Amino acid sequence: MKKLFLGVLFIATFNFGLSQESKGKVVFSQLYSAALENPGGEDPTRKLTIYLPPGYENRNKNYPVLYYLNGFTGTGERAIAYHHFDKLMDKAIATGKIKPVIVVMSNQYTLFRGSLYTNSSLTGNWSDFTAKDVVTFIDENYRTIKDAKSRGIVGYSMGGYGAIKIGMLHPEVFSLVYSMSGAFDLVKEMGAKGQAFKRIQEISTREELVDAYNEFVPNFFVAVGRAFSPNPNKPPFFANLPYSYEADSLIIDYDTKDLWNKHMLHVMADEYIENLKKLKAIKIDWGRNDEFDFVIMGCKTFSQKLENLGIEHLAEEYIGTHGNKIWTEDGRVLNDMLPFFDTYLTFKKE
Repeated sequence: MKKLFLGVLFIATFNFGLSQESKGKVVFSQLYSAALENPGGEDPTRKLTIYLPPGYENRNKNYPVLYYLNGFTGTGERAIAYHHFDKLMDKAIATGKIKPVIVVMSNQYTLFRGSLYTNSSLTGNWSDFTAKDVVTFIDENYRTIKDAKSRGIVGYSMGGYGAIKIGMLHPEVFSLVYSMSGAFDLVKEMGAKGQAFKRIQEISTREELVDAYNEFVPNFFVAVGRAFSPNPNKPPFFANLPYSYEADSLIIDYDTKDLWNKHMLHVMADEYIENLKKLKAIKIDWGRNDEFDFVIMGCKTFSQKLENLGIEHLAEEYIGTHGNKIWTEDGRVLNDMLPFFDTYLTFKKE
């Protein structure tokens, strides 16, 4: 009887250990960045949300790192609380979709709900912060494999845009890029016929603009303006926009339109072709039924530009909207994005 009891106790303890070992851990930290000192009122101290894989605390092992960039209005905390990113990571690792990795999310939720992951004279140098300060901090404080071959950058929507942009600018830091619904083009809603530009002129305060999801597209375009075409002498939003109205007459600011166009990924690709060629692997995907035509067309245009430049990449249009196939059990994060990094990341020190 005593032997039976000890055997049951051993099995129970062993199973408990396996249960604990199968779960990762989410930790939070803060990072002050001189790159984010700015005249636009943004806080240069930012929260980091960090997923440590199962067994991290019990092993003397170094891990690759994925840097995940959230979409407009998103944060790492929300990715955990609402999308259960940590649970998806646990499942992906347990089912072999990806070997254990660290995942890092930096909070780039600004006064106007998104940094565009872009260096701005008004809001701060968010691209430098992401590629330099965050990576340095993580390498200094966690057991990482300190090599571009073991770093990937990925994002969704605004974050997908940021992932390609930062990967294009810093192939010495990241070797792999995955963008989900992240390319834009100055067409449709983002073009001359976009009604959001007219709506912006009817809004006079930040509080009215940043109002849940009621003014989502006007809010996004103001955030784009503060990143791409800031103007400290133009209240209330301190940004130039490419389109405005006098009554019902459209006015085009061609200089600002050109500034915005220079930040479009397919235009940047011409300037950074050699950097794009240094990346080990690139993948972009988008939903066929995305609510934003400027995303669909932007993704297609960027993929076509890469093809025309002779840059190998993966591109996929799937049946889905802007967000319904991202975090679900049959979604892109679990079944496409993480396996992509499992295939191309280097998981051991070389």
